[in-house]
Amino acid sequence: MNLTDRAILILKGCAMGMADVVPGVSGGTIAFISGIYEELINSIKSIDLTALKLLLGGKFGAFWSRINGSFLLSVLCGIAIAIFSVAKLMTWLLHRHPIGIWAFFFGLIIASAVLVYKEVRRWNLACVLALAAGIAAAAWITVASPASTPDQWWFIILSGAIAICAMILPGISGAFILLLMGKYSFIMQAVVDMNIPVLALFACGAVAGIISFSHLLSWLLARHHDLTVSLLMGFMIGALNKVWPWKEVLETYTDSHGALQPLVERNIAPGRFEALAGTDPQVWQAALLALAGFGLIIGLEYLGTAVAARRAKNAK
Repeated sequence: MNLTDRAILILKGCAMGMADVVPGVSGGTIAFISGIYEELINSIKSIDLTALKLLLGGKFGAFWSRINGSFLLSVLCGIAIAIFSVAKLMTWLLHRHPIGIWAFFFGLIIASAVLVYKEVRRWNLACVLALAAGIAAAAWITVASPASTPDQWWFIILSGAIAICAMILPGISGAFILLLMGKYSFIMQAVVDMNIPVLALFACGAVAGIISFSHLLSWLLARHHDLTVSLLMGFMIGALNKVWPWKEVLETYTDSHGALQPLVERNIAPGRFEALAGTDPQVWQAALLALAGFGLIIGLEYLGTAVAARRAKNAK
């Protein structure tokens, strides 16, 4: 892997990290969009007992090769950079320009769902039912209300395990799952305060959750590819309910800075939004940004296909 490949993977990791800290947007969706989803799942899956034996036996080169270490390290570095720095820009944009940013995400997700549709080799009734189930599950999650939960060590570990599983599922937001579990503000505050004990417990749960869940996902993609992709596509479509730009706030929560943030919202038409908020719904700006998001994904897909075709031609 050359320096350029590493830099690109770090940027993709940054995009995943920015998505993961925004309730309603999934890092798994970004991984799918950027073309690294299956490699990411299979790389995580390779961290098993065999890899552990290689590590404990001092065979570091073999261990690194088995777990696709260069790939994982680059993506994880990008995610960490985003969570601790770039995510602040995303938060600022969502606060200052919410309609435009959500519209851009809307276009991104629609385009990615179109591309995922092409990955289904053969549609049948089972795939259609999986698609419908994914849509229903994601839509329900986006409107569910959060619970009041304990701050004990075992629940922090459990939160990490469940949230990380959601983070690698396209359309299911790990940050929003934390909100539902009543732990979003708690964990974000731990990040801000660098509360190492809490972050360590959360990380332990995340590591255990992602390694075990990646095995299931990898098995499903290998044995039931079309069914699994259909379900993931349903998650992405259902998540559109969360990223609709015009909303009416029904309930709020207090974030790590003590500010009120929207929690339970209802999608409304631009005209209704203008009447309630007394501000310009920015319809044309939103439409242009949604098209920009859609065009960006389609353009990246076209570019990736062209580069892959050129490499294959040069290899012959």
